[in-house]
Amino acid sequence: MDEAFGALADPTRRRVVELLGARPYRAGDLAREVGTSAPVMSRHLRVLLRAGLVTDERPPDDARARIFSLRADQLAAVSAWLDQVQAHWTEQLGSFRRHVERRSRW
Repeated sequence: MDEAFGALADPTRRRVVELLGARPYRAGDLAREVGTSAPVMSRHLRVLLRAGLVTDERPPDDARARIFSLRADQLAAVSAWLDQVQAHWTEQLGSFRRHVERRSRW
């Protein structure tokens, strides 16, 4: 989870995740879409791969090309954790509200 949040801390990588949420991309297409150079995009993709947020495959017709896709299962894990945190804070805020309402009646 730490690596996923670390990867998502960068706005360029968040943009890459958004783009990959729509469809798979080649690295060069991602670089053009985001407005970075190929080497910079390569570094961002390496971080996302290491965090397990994206996967890559090589098409059979071009061994040099790599097509990147989003790993929905990993994002679902991040989302589930955020849902737990939100539920906890919703519960805490509800308890605080009930406490304040009880005290205001005194």
